[in-house]
Amino acid sequence: MIDAVFQPVAAAVEAGRIPGAALGMVSIDGESAVRFAGMAALVPERENLTRDHWFDLASLSKVIATTTIILTLAQQGRVDLDRPLTDAIPDLRQYDVANAAERRLTFRDCLMHRTFLPAVEPIYTYGDDPARLRAFVLQREWRHGPPVYSDINFILLGIAIERLIGAPLSDWPLGEGLGFGPPPGPAVATEHCSWRGRVMKGEVHDENAFALGGAPGHAGMFGTIDGVLRFARAMLDGSILSPAMLAEIRTADERHRTCGWERAFAGWHGGDACSPDTIGHTGFTGTGLWIDFERGLCWALLTNRVHPTRHFDSGIATLRSAVGEQLINAWDARETS
Repeated sequence: MIDAVFQPVAAAVEAGRIPGAALGMVSIDGESAVRFAGMAALVPERENLTRDHWFDLASLSKVIATTTIILTLAQQGRVDLDRPLTDAIPDLRQYDVANAAERRLTFRDCLMHRTFLPAVEPIYTYGDDPARLRAFVLQREWRHGPPVYSDINFILLGIAIERLIGAPLSDWPLGEGLGFGPPPGPAVATEHCSWRGRVMKGEVHDENAFALGGAPGHAGMFGTIDGVLRFARAMLDGSILSPAMLAEIRTADERHRTCGWERAFAGWHGGDACSPDTIGHTGFTGTGLWIDFERGLCWALLTNRVHPTRHFDSGIATLRSAVGEQLINAWDARETS
């Protein structure tokens, strides 16, 4: 089954739309399969992709790390999702305690991207001291706008976690095959960064994550295909989060947003064959993870589609949905045969 599903991925590699890719699936029954093809790097030297390579997971950090940690702390009674972030960050906009809208933002607001904060800000252009940049994030009067998917939401959550656990976010154990960089094994190359003047390989691709010290709340994680699948399987079997916390990520608002994740909707990145009880998330570098609770099935597609540049139409959106469609259809056909 996995060989047929991998065909469009292999075709994208062969056509040069993406340098390399790893596709994996795992079921609640423990059935799993992985396929990979292509190159871990094209420049400055060519390197074949292997199953052991670590990918820059980009925004998968938001769900594998930050969301899971916040919900674990809530499960332990250390966080109330509907309380303001100031419970953990009392100095948030501390020079305007009476009026600052940022001080009224709750953990749930940030997890569900229902704040007024902007999608992104070039924080890395304001300096190169991670502590000073964190202070900048906390004291800045952010411009207001409609709710959008926002990195700033998760940078704030990452700072909240650090305050609550009294340690860097990177100290939280994430499991085998997952971690904040640099990775302990061979790394997949991402972009040639014009700001840093080199190809990113074993260093976080996201400029703001790099400037903030490599392990903020919105990006910075690396993982192997097997590490990502182990996390997904643990989500399926309930070994990471309690039923109450799992319910938080399986209940969406009218924008299909849950706590951290997206829930399946027509035309989404996971493909239209997913059950309504499917959550997923993608990462800018070309990564993605989907968990179909109804079927007891997870799959991950990890690519380095930004290597050596993001300024190229890799067709990743079409590829993601095509893989989801084919995997689900093949799974259902096998189940009914």
